[in-house]
Amino acid sequence: MNAIEINNTCLKYGSVEALKDISFNVERGELFGLIGPDGAGKTSLFRILTTLILADSGTATVDGLEVVRDFKQIRNRVGYMPGRFSLYQDLTVEENLTFFATVFGTTIEENYHLIKDIYQQIEPFKNRRAGKLSGGMKQKLALSCALIHKPSVLFLDEPTTGVDPVSRKEFWEMLKRLKQQGITILVSTPYMDEAKLCDRIAFIQNGKILSINTPEKIIADFPYKIYAVEAENNYEILKQLRENPNVRSVFSFGDSLHVIFNGELIIDNGQLIVQDKKNNCQLSIVNCQFKEITPTIEDCFMALIDKSKEKR
Repeated sequence: MNAIEINNTCLKYGSVEALKDISFNVERGELFGLIGPDGAGKTSLFRILTTLILADSGTATVDGLEVVRDFKQIRNRVGYMPGRFSLYQDLTVEENLTFFATVFGTTIEENYHLIKDIYQQIEPFKNRRAGKLSGGMKQKLALSCALIHKPSVLFLDEPTTGVDPVSRKEFWEMLKRLKQQGITILVSTPYMDEAKLCDRIAFIQNGKILSINTPEKIIADFPYKIYAVEAENNYEILKQLRENPNVRSVFSFGDSLHVIFNGELIIDNGQLIVQDKKNNCQLSIVNCQFKEITPTIEDCFMALIDKSKEKR
């Protein structure tokens, strides 16, 4: 039995389609990533699965329970960490944790083993009010509160947004340890570099699932050759490339441009020439460095977005 199953789920806010026929499943003990930009539909899907809102159509189950009929049982079995810090700002760290443990009919002592690795990092500040904590500490407190009742499924909605790189790394290390304890984790993030840390990922854009697979398989299935191009004036070259029919796509990545060409490539004395015999045209790029590269997860996502636009 899968830990999470979503079938043909749709949701509208007025005339806006937030979710469009969403279907996928998450296996027990899996760390599954929902990857997409703000407004893609990630939070809406999480709210349906945690029984906070109802879908317009479709079905969903969590831990074998139906989200509409069995919502009370689901709330006792899942942990939910929303994207926005939602604990009580005026309560201390310890008071927040005690409150959530009491709500679920347990105690900190009973399930301390579940949160020990996480809580030990903020325990020295247990008498500090939650509103006075740093971003990383708030994140660890929220995760501790979501785990204190020993959930079988954990929902984390953009848990590392606005957190420093060190805390982000620590957080994902904590998720790996939780996975080893058999907890199923569904995590959403807008950060493409976090996608490769998941067992499987689903790309979501404008309420639609674009692709579902392991990060390695998504990269291996990338259908184009992609090149990194560096020049003295990347911005000017970026504008030229976007206007050229020889270029399928081009995006800025740090100090280089990631480019997919339509035509045949010729390298001649440091000059890159792209010939498009079909359209009888040629593009030349001079005074630049270029090399074929392995696509990143972000390259794959951008290519899927372009492909979905072509189908419209």
